[in-house]
Amino acid sequence: MRPAMTTLAAPKLAGRNRLECFALYFLLQGVPFYSGVALVMKLINATEFVGEPFGAAIFIAMVSTFHALVTPWLGPRFPHFFRHNYEPLFADPALSFSEKVSRWLAHPNTPLKLLSNLLLLSALAVGVAGLQ
Repeated sequence: MRPAMTTLAAPKLAGRNRLECFALYFLLQGVPFYSGVALVMKLINATEFVGEPFGAAIFIAMVSTFHALVTPWLGPRFPHFFRHNYEPLFADPALSFSEKVSRWLAHPNTPLKLLSNLLLLSALAVGVAGLQ
């Protein structure tokens, strides 16, 4: 007599889920925020980072990468300090990449965050362009 075999859904690879989580933090939180920081630095003429060729792009890439690596690790440990940045939905292995994005966009405060980032970046871009 053969033992009964049960069919289980294959869990999403942990590495793939980590990569999706990293990409979401990097693209949806890190890049918009640190782009604004780079524009402020340019506006106040802080040439340490943004005055060099590709300095702003390197700064944004490095700090956004750091943000995307640290937030999923520290967010659950210190929820009070990371309450505005940590999104447990990004690390949910049961959801696909598109489901994570669509559920994040469905949160009530997400449109407000996106709109405030858009307005801030637009105002800063106008200010930086006016300097030249």
